[in-house]
Amino acid sequence: MKLNNGANLAYCTNVHRGNSWEETFDSLEKYVLQVKQKVCPDQPFAIGLRLGAEAARKLSDPREIYQFRKWLDVKGCYVFTINGFPYGSFHGTRVKEKVYQPDWGTKERLDYTITLFEILAQIIEPNSEGSVSTLPGSFKEFHPNADIPSEILENLLVCADKMEAIAKPKNLDLHLGLEPEPLGSFETTPETIVFFDRLFQMSQNSNELSQRIGVNYDCCHLAIENEKADEGLSAIKQNGIRLSKIHLSSALSVKPTQETLSTLESFVEEVYLHQVIVIKNEEVVCRIKDLDEALLRAKEPGFERGDEWRIHFHVPLHSSPSELLQDTKFQVLETMDWLAQNESVCNHLEMETYTWEVLPSNLRDDSVIDQVAKEYKWTLDQFAARGINRVDHGIA
Repeated sequence: MKLNNGANLAYCTNVHRGNSWEETFDSLEKYVLQVKQKVCPDQPFAIGLRLGAEAARKLSDPREIYQFRKWLDVKGCYVFTINGFPYGSFHGTRVKEKVYQPDWGTKERLDYTITLFEILAQIIEPNSEGSVSTLPGSFKEFHPNADIPSEILENLLVCADKMEAIAKPKNLDLHLGLEPEPLGSFETTPETIVFFDRLFQMSQNSNELSQRIGVNYDCCHLAIENEKADEGLSAIKQNGIRLSKIHLSSALSVKPTQETLSTLESFVEEVYLHQVIVIKNEEVVCRIKDLDEALLRAKEPGFERGDEWRIHFHVPLHSSPSELLQDTKFQVLETMDWLAQNESVCNHLEMETYTWEVLPSNLRDDSVIDQVAKEYKWTLDQFAARGINRVDHGIA
């Protein structure tokens, strides 16, 4: 949906299952249209589309794209952004570190992302703006010498050239958002700035590159890194890095007492990575790959538990997990404050709580449709309190 500051707001459909195009389209009809009915039944509804590689190959057929465009028009929906982070299956099977494969050092990742932009260019209107979000190059574990392979940067430069060629004939503003994530090739704002400095230095046209490739700022991820939203967002802007998209998302935040750590056992699951960052005296003192490993290490004599754990587990925006377990909604609110003071810096906003299926049962008493509708209400209420309103009618 459109907001009065010019931004588009959607929820990311990676919360629903869908590997093939048939499965993805089924989720649009089964879930997304019901959310639309609850949120804005009589106005255009924005879709944050998640397309894996298999679905993208099928949808890239001109006949499929034609049919999808007709469906969007008939149903009163539009797409402005695609989540191109997960290449393969994303639900119901072990994802973990596989979500970073293939990474940006491979031709598979490059070709897949170009396909997404070719699709996007055919389903958005001429003279409009479209984005794709993607991984932060790779996963630190895949390049343990701490040096990001040059192939990653070279493929991003090729992608930027291809995007330029796709965008120009229709006068489109297409951009790719690399998403800093805990234990990704770059995860903090300082690491992000260093990465982009290197990328810009390799480019023969840094102005064009900065238009095409930027950052997908995920509130959950940067909160886990113990960063203040206004400082990080301002640093990205001041360093000439485009804010391609912002994910409005919240992480778990807990005090590591024995009671709390016991409660966290219910969040251990076998699908996604749940990186843990240990904070003591406001400083990051430890990064651990997954929650189960962190809970085991917490039982070891001499392990520094710190004052706070921030855990990469996306939790609903509209409610805190429990009285015992807190969240990082404050990062979302600080991001909204910053957006209210920096209009038109980022026009693509997306709520991303993809973990609904693996949340403990007490946190998913509602259907996924009701949960998403409640997230819209919470988000729109918070924006309205900052003078950022939707341009159409209120939630039904």
